Amino acid sequence: MQLSILNLVPVREGQDYAQAMQSMVKLAQLAEELDLARYWIAEHHNMKNLASSATTLLIQHALANTKKIAVGSGGVMLPNHSPYIVAEQYGTLATLYPNRVQLGLGRAPGTDMRTANALRRGAKHLEFPDEIAELRGYFQNTNPVSAYPAAGLDIPFYILGSSTESAYLAAELGLPYAFAAHFAPRMMMEAVEIYRRYFKPSDYLAKPYVIMGVNAIVADSDAEAQSLLTTQTQFFINVVTNAQHNLQPPMANDAEVWQNFNRTERATLRTGRFK
Repeated sequence: MQLSILNLVPVREGQDYAQAMQSMVKLAQLAEELDLARYWIAEHHNMKNLASSATTLLIQHALANTKKIAVGSGGVMLPNHSPYIVAEQYGTLATLYPNRVQLGLGRAPGTDMRTANALRRGAKHLEFPDEIAELRGYFQNTNPVSAYPAAGLDIPFYILGSSTESAYLAAELGLPYAFAAHFAPRMMMEAVEIYRRYFKPSDYLAKPYVIMGVNAIVADSDAEAQSLLTTQTQFFINVVTNAQHNLQPPMANDAEVWQNFNRTERATLRTGRFK
């Protein structure tokens, strides 16, 4: 089994955006030192606690500060981008850093719909399979127009998903499948089973290849791991409440996290009552 890292580039409490990006580079260098398989960077927009809005630029920065590890997108949310621009950008990256660039592709906006509309400026986009086909055509140089320097380059594509729909698509296209169980575990087993059952060998992949996104805590002891886990708990509370606080330092345990949350909620309600 190969191990990899997906980085959302969180802004830790006390950091600014530049420091968050420096942390991203340090983690990439550690991943390379540990000989991990890949280092992917996410795409999120209008989230002040995440610095992963310009994914392509962050990938280039990580590539420039490492020597051999594969770096890629986890992923490019194709509805937000012109496939032509994606081909030009990733073709440029692959030219600068041969055999190190990977292209994970997703259909979600990676943001709220108002921000998605700002990204797209009202432009219509194709269905996800059609966008993938168009993007592939630029690398194969089979579209009516060419995207240089992408034309003729072979960059590995990966289908990202959190539902069974993406599993069927990855299987049909004969591409590797990365499932986002780190935030949507409910359909994990079903999606992977569908992908493996319906997989069609392609020019790119002879047999199914699954990447599983999971939340893993690494520590020297169970007690330390339980403490480190509280940062993740606080992050998910952030997501559910849309608080967008910076990534918080660990607490002793999850019980302390919930006590602190309930205390904060009561104070908020009390303040709101007298406004």
